[in-house]
Amino acid sequence: MNVAVLMGSANDKPKMAPAVETLESFGVTVTEHVMSAHRTPAVVAEFARSARDAGYGVIICGAGMAAHLAGAVAGQTTLPVIGVPLSGGAIGGIDALYATVQMPRGVPVATVAIDGSANAALLAVQILALNDKSLADRLAAYRAEWLKA
Repeated sequence: MNVAVLMGSANDKPKMAPAVETLESFGVTVTEHVMSAHRTPAVVAEFARSARDAGYGVIICGAGMAAHLAGAVAGQTTLPVIGVPLSGGAIGGIDALYATVQMPRGVPVATVAIDGSANAALLAVQILALNDKSLADRLAAYRAEWLKA
């Protein structure tokens, strides 16, 4: 299974890079996409609706300020969606955190900390490892090494 990393703007790439790097370190195929829930809503909806058939198992969405990307995606797919609220704006990402975490019943978005894209990737790996013993073993080795540090 592949993981898609979506971001609302190309300017978000540095904050989402830890997700891509973490996924790649586990050997997970990852693709990056820039699409906006506000500027390109039809593109977002089509991507989300076709993601399962395209071989994705998890979608990670990073966005700041109004941060509707994760919710817009979750409303169009039954795949797990992980939201990464991104810092910026007048209140440092608190607005993005609230917009990402406050989803209505029936449209869940797993949400990590502001700028927590590395943890989003680790959560995606945990989800994929449910059905992939090799990935589960790599995750266990990573966790054991991390705990030593």
